[in-house]
Amino acid sequence: MNNLYYIISFFIFGLMFGSFFNVVGLRLSTNQSIIYPPSSCPKCGRRLSAWELIPVISYIILLGKCHGCKQPISWRYPLFELLTGFLFAASYIVFGMTLDLIIALTFISGLIIIIISDINSMTIPDEILIVTSLLIIIELLIGKGYQKAFIAIGNGLLSFILMFGIKFFGDALFKRESLGGGDIKLMFLIGLVLHFWLSIFVIVLGAFMALPIAILILIIKRTNIISFGPFLSLASIIIYLLKINLVTIINYFIKY
Repeated sequence: MNNLYYIISFFIFGLMFGSFFNVVGLRLSTNQSIIYPPSSCPKCGRRLSAWELIPVISYIILLGKCHGCKQPISWRYPLFELLTGFLFAASYIVFGMTLDLIIALTFISGLIIIIISDINSMTIPDEILIVTSLLIIIELLIGKGYQKAFIAIGNGLLSFILMFGIKFFGDALFKRESLGGGDIKLMFLIGLVLHFWLSIFVIVLGAFMALPIAILILIIKRTNIISFGPFLSLASIIIYLLKINLVTIINYFIKY
């Protein structure tokens, strides 16, 4: 019973944080303050009242439209609120009340904001990468000691170098920018948490997930430009919460 209570609690906290992450991701991507002005309708500019800011529920009550101008509210708001809620609850289920749970929540929070920002403006805010990485390093230092923290930083640096190398060869091959600088810096955060070898699998899985979307965008919009950050982030979350490790991957390929 207590376990169910905590799962529901983390889900509710996730909904609330997801609402805040929407604001952070959207405002940072357009160089706005995350504090001021207060939340308002992006269409008519009307300041939102407290009851219009309840995660998911307000969207349902308002039937997906602004109470003032009646213009549609983006479905991304409730989607990321629900996604964050589910991921917070899943993190508790996987890690329990441990230090790893704190690291998981920090990691996932940073990645959710990065996904929102990259989808909105094809930019990954340096502020989020720096703050998330520093928090995780501090958590590792406090909970697991200097040695594991320095090993994690080394894994992050190796992952950063790997992605930089991929960009270098991609730029030379395609004669244009193949990856954004944000994707390269994001790999430091991913390697910091997952380990260098798993960061390779993140890139492979992220590319596999991105391929059908890229083809669809090419057909519909006649462009091959796509944000890779969200796919790297989603691949990282999947691997992290499923506790996939190098041994699991090797055994899978040996088996099949």
